[in-house]
Amino acid sequence: MTVLEDRIEMAESGDELTLDMMFEWLEKMPVPEGYKTEIVGGHIFMTPQRDTHFQIIFDLLEQLRAEYPRKRLASDVRIDFPGRLNGFACDVAAFADGSVKDSRGHWRHQDIEFIAEVISRDTAANDYGPKKDTYASAGVPVYLIVDPYTGEWHLHTLPKDGTYHAGLSFGFGEEIDLTRTAVGLVLKTDEFPRD
Repeated sequence: MTVLEDRIEMAESGDELTLDMMFEWLEKMPVPEGYKTEIVGGHIFMTPQRDTHFQIIFDLLEQLRAEYPRKRLASDVRIDFPGRLNGFACDVAAFADGSVKDSRGHWRHQDIEFIAEVISRDTAANDYGPKKDTYASAGVPVYLIVDPYTGEWHLHTLPKDGTYHAGLSFGFGEEIDLTRTAVGLVLKTDEFPRD
C-alpha cells in the first residue's frame, strides 16, 4: 500500500490524523539523506543539515556534557509536544535527572530542562514563532535560539501561561549564563560559526 493509498483509506475510515500516522508515512517516503524532518502544527518540514548547523549543535552538546550525562541529551529525535500535531526534532534537548522514555520509546516533553534550536533559513519562522510558543506552553524552562545568519543568540526563560516572560539576546562571543536555571552552567559562544 502506498502513502497515498494509506491517506485515502484513512480519509474514508474517518479516523483523525495522528502524529504516529504522519511519522509512519514519512518513514515510507524517500526522504533525502542529510535532511531533518519534523512536524509543526500538522505541517511537515524537511531541512537540509549544514556544516555550520552541525558545528553549533556539537559545540552545545560538548558544553552541556559538563552537567548532563550523554544519556540525558538528545539531538534531532522525535519529541511530541502539546498542541495539534507537534512532533519536533529539537536540535539539542537536555533532560532532567531521572527522566525516562514513554512506553513508545519517546522522550517526554515534561522532562526537558533545556532546548536549543539553530536557525535554518527556510524554517526560522518556526523556531521564532510556533515552536517558541509550544515550548513555553509545555513549560520548557530554558529555550535558546542560535542564529548563525545574524551571529546572535536569543535566550528565553520563565515560561508561564503559554509565553516566556524573560528574554535576553547578544551576539556570538558573549557567554550565556544559565547558572540560575536548571541547566546550571555558562555556555560559551565565541567558537560558534556564522553563515
